[in-house]
Amino acid sequence: MDLRYTDDQLAFRAEVREWMAANVPDEPLPSFDGTRAGFEAHREWEARLNAGRWGMVTWPEAYGGRGLDLIRWLIFEEEYYAAGAPQRVNQNGIFLLGPTLIDYGTQAQKARFLPPMANGEEIWAQAWSEPQAGSDLAAVRAKAVRDGDSYLLSGHKIWSSRAVMADWAFGLFRTDPASERHKGLSLILFPLDAEGVRRQAIAQINGETGFAELFLDEVRVPVENRVGAEGEGWRICMATAGFERGLMLRSPARFQMTARRLVELYEANRETCGPAQRDAVAQAWMAAEAYALSVYATASRLIAGGGIGAEASLNKIFWSEMDIAMHETALAILGARAELLPTAPAAGDVGRWLDGYLFSLAGPIYAGTNDIQRNIIAERLLGLPRA
Repeated sequence: MDLRYTDDQLAFRAEVREWMAANVPDEPLPSFDGTRAGFEAHREWEARLNAGRWGMVTWPEAYGGRGLDLIRWLIFEEEYYAAGAPQRVNQNGIFLLGPTLIDYGTQAQKARFLPPMANGEEIWAQAWSEPQAGSDLAAVRAKAVRDGDSYLLSGHKIWSSRAVMADWAFGLFRTDPASERHKGLSLILFPLDAEGVRRQAIAQINGETGFAELFLDEVRVPVENRVGAEGEGWRICMATAGFERGLMLRSPARFQMTARRLVELYEANRETCGPAQRDAVAQAWMAAEAYALSVYATASRLIAGGGIGAEASLNKIFWSEMDIAMHETALAILGARAELLPTAPAAGDVGRWLDGYLFSLAGPIYAGTNDIQRNIIAERLLGLPRA
């Protein structure tokens, strides 16, 4: 394996770095989960990225991308995080639904949905989970009833990320009322301002509202909003989940940057740290680098024509537990100050480690709980019998 970058890849890295230096805001944007103003500021950032054709570099040029391979996407991500660029408010769209539409959508769906997704004009929410179908997604009960050239969507979705202020959602619905489990499900797109949609924000521990419940009462959408054939929703959503768990939702650059900040925090507080904190920082750095190499290997396999299978579950467990360990180490270094808000008089260099820690605790839950991922590994990778 040759881990050196080519001259073309190095030139691409330089181009990304130059654009980021000229365009990344000097001050952090307000949270997109905190206020409408923060949400719209991030929407404007998405438009700015798209104007530079950086919205999603792997997409075809016809839909706002650059048609680049996954190695260049990883390079872009490294420069993006190194520049301190804003978080992506439309990550559900550009990282999850976008690749799904490119693989499974019709030409009309690609032309209709991908350009406004790329420029932030339409922000997307993921609407898969239900009160009785979170970890066990096959228990979905929300239904889509065919009525001529339309579907009538009814049901209750929960933990729908970005749905408080997003424009559209992609959801899994039961189109065959007699079906059970994985069969008879379809992936359907619906506008969140449609008649019959009611949103209810879910307050998080930090007061922000990154999630919402969605109550759907015979929401009418055209049949053309179904992605793939009727009843093929489970297979398509598992492809989306593979991207989510195994590659795009959490690029390695995010964790490499966290590891770098952790080293800086340790250096700044070295005199009060013991061997345990020193070893934990070293372990965090090695884990982030190992994860990056693993993702580069996955990207190379996909470029060569391979796919993402059940091994994505290994990735998901690794990055979610690594994220918690990194933030626990930071809190241990900060000691009692870790509980202070960044604006507190005695906060010093606490930064946003506490916020990061609280968010990291959700990692083992979203994108399929780690308990479910362990079941997948046991059954599909190790060949163990079902309990």
